[in-house]
Amino acid sequence: MLRILVADDHPVVRRGLRQILSDQLPSVMIGEAGNAAATLQLFGEANWDVVVLDISMPGRNGLEVLRELKRLRSRVPVLVLSIHPEEQFAVRVVKAGAAGYLGKESAPEELVRAVKTVLTGRKYLTPTVAEHLAFVVEADGRVARHELLSDREHHVLRAIAIGKTVSQIAAELSLSVKTVSTYRTRLRRKMGLKTTAELIRYALQNHLVT
Repeated sequence: MLRILVADDHPVVRRGLRQILSDQLPSVMIGEAGNAAATLQLFGEANWDVVVLDISMPGRNGLEVLRELKRLRSRVPVLVLSIHPEEQFAVRVVKAGAAGYLGKESAPEELVRAVKTVLTGRKYLTPTVAEHLAFVVEADGRVARHELLSDREHHVLRAIAIGKTVSQIAAELSLSVKTVSTYRTRLRRKMGLKTTAELIRYALQNHLVT
């Protein structure tokens, strides 16, 4: 029997994914998790063939969850399904070990095709993601600055860019205000930018936020 773990914090989305996969894949057993902690717990309780993971769930950062899943069982393919545009996260999740990246607006048949593809041990990349991967290196051969950031730094950059305060980011990540301020300073130094306004401008110009 095929075992698929669906991790998404929206019950309606989980129900829809369950219906799609159950209709198209024979003898499938679907497990459901609504947050990061439940995802990791269920992942450790059964032998899953595929994980369909939302990158933006309550609790731990989605990329951290992805890395933990791959650390626990590197051979289990993880297909990331997200509302975020491909150019914001696709390269980062593939580098973190994801077997593929799909937007939630994808057609049901594309989801099924992606699951079937990763089950064979191959990556599932849409033409847009494949093109973005091809151009992740800038023309002069240097890696784009935001691709050098850690997952936590990337999260803080995006939060700053959408207008969240240091206090809001600290609460969201369960960190102290001082730690988030340190991250902000480190971001400016690491990216060669002098002000928070320049950080925001960079994020917008590079489509890291919508």
